[in-house]
Amino acid sequence: MPDRWRIEDRVAPAGDLHASWPSVRLDPTTRAVAVCRPTGPAVVLGSTQRPETVDGAAVAGSGLAVVRRRSGGGAVLVAPDEPVWIDVWVPAGDALATTDVTRAFAWLGSTWGSALRGLGLAGVEVQGAGPGACSRWSSLVCFGGVGAGEVTVGGRKVVGLAQRRTRHGAWFHGACVLHWDPTALLGALALDRDERAAALTGLAGAVTGVADAASAQGVDPVPTADAVVATFLHLLP
Repeated sequence: MPDRWRIEDRVAPAGDLHASWPSVRLDPTTRAVAVCRPTGPAVVLGSTQRPETVDGAAVAGSGLAVVRRRSGGGAVLVAPDEPVWIDVWVPAGDALATTDVTRAFAWLGSTWGSALRGLGLAGVEVQGAGPGACSRWSSLVCFGGVGAGEVTVGGRKVVGLAQRRTRHGAWFHGACVLHWDPTALLGALALDRDERAAALTGLAGAVTGVADAASAQGVDPVPTADAVVATFLHLLP
């Protein structure tokens, strides 16, 4: 683990984890990485998604919080250890920083890809700057499409990335799925029965979890959340 990174464990409601990063606000000149563990499950909407994306009645009955992040993309369901959520801060002017928003993901995607290979997974690919695979559900659900720097295993997405920028630097969100089941997320979104069934089928083939893929490949031991975090941190540039 390089000494030049400040490492944090952040445990808080998902809305607080997305709203601010206090240590970065106090010292935006130092690289930082935070392992984020929300205290309860929440549906996180992308910055451009409307509140009507969520089925209010369904959410009220499920106990899910609904929060919004300031980065783009589709909805994500987060819980304490699913997906593995790691945020990274890169100061402006840092060797890893670039003004090209798309290419800014390159080093981070490469690190995630190396981490998953290090856990024994085969078929790991990192999406380049060009357009990746998209599905009918890409604009609704974050894992429905593959963007720059995002990671697939056997053609199925396992790591999603997003970023937000200030004059001080870039704040990257990373989410690595352990076990993929979109049922709860789709149940919280405003879809009719046929749309929900179609999304469930489509997303089942577009996404996988690290533990799911490892089991299918016969990898032993099957990666845990702690193993994913440790391997990622060890490989930070």
